[in-house]
Amino acid sequence: MNKVIHFIKNNERLKKFFHYLIVPSGQARPRTWIRMFVNPFIHDRGRGSIIRNSARMDVFPFGEFSLGERSIIESFATINNGVGSVKIGSNVTIGISNVIIGPVRIGNHVILAQNIVVSGLNHGYEDVTVPIHQQKCTTKEIVIGDESWVGANAVIVAGVRIGRHAVVAAGSVVTKDVPDFSIVAGNPAKLIKQYNPATKAWEKVSQ
Repeated sequence: MNKVIHFIKNNERLKKFFHYLIVPSGQARPRTWIRMFVNPFIHDRGRGSIIRNSARMDVFPFGEFSLGERSIIESFATINNGVGSVKIGSNVTIGISNVIIGPVRIGNHVILAQNIVVSGLNHGYEDVTVPIHQQKCTTKEIVIGDESWVGANAVIVAGVRIGRHAVVAAGSVVTKDVPDFSIVAGNPAKLIKQYNPATKAWEKVSQ
């Protein structure tokens, strides 16, 4: 199978033909027959995982997607692996109306609240003679560590890594990496607290 995929990807005419079969022209979601009859047999779903019927699963067979055991993708969330893989661990909550655009890797026991945007995609804009939507896109993987919690309406931009047991406050825009056992807040998000193992307490960080 891998040899077939490699052959198709290296043949421009074949690649365009299969892309047409999978993706409607000018759209960023797979055709219905792909969603119904192909994806369920290609992508990994853990035991006890749930994807609500109203979630928009823009998941393509040419990209990786996995959902761990007992994880849930809530209503009106959008998952898109068209430009990068989306890997979600076990016991994860993807909250109502979240937007997850790959490449994104989410650990285990992670909580994403409501209306969060996690996008590993950026649009090129540098050439002012070409409309932005026609310029080349770039991607950088986002990693959200085990046991983390991201508050409602937060935005996490491409390339950011959020550490283990970290907290992103509601409404934050995260543009830089977040250390393990830390709390960040604001736009742009700044470090406000860290766990001190010596005192066994969450302590404020002086700015």
